[in-house]
Amino acid sequence: MDEKDVHREEYRVTGDALVAKIRELLHEGNVRRIVLKNEKGTTLVEIPLTLGVVGAVLLPVWAAIGAIAALAANLIIVVEKVEE
Repeated sequence: MDEKDVHREEYRVTGDALVAKIRELLHEGNVRRIVLKNEKGTTLVEIPLTLGVVGAVLLPVWAAIGAIAALAANLIIVVEKVEE
C-alpha cells in the first residue's frame, strides 16, 4: 500500500463526545489508525486498526479511551483512512 493511498482527518472533540465520535468513525470503515492527542498536540495513544479487529479484542482499547475521555476536556482525534 502506498502512502498516497492514506489520508488524515482531524476532529476536535470534548472528552464527553470522544467515545461516540470514535464509534462513528469506526462504523464508516476504511480506518487504518486512530491517534488521540491532547489540546497541546501531544500524542496520548495510538490505536492501529486492522481489518477484522472487532468485539472483545477492542475491550481494553475502549477502557483506555474512556479513561482518557474522563481526564481530558478537549481532545484531537487524528484518523488515518485508506482510500479504496
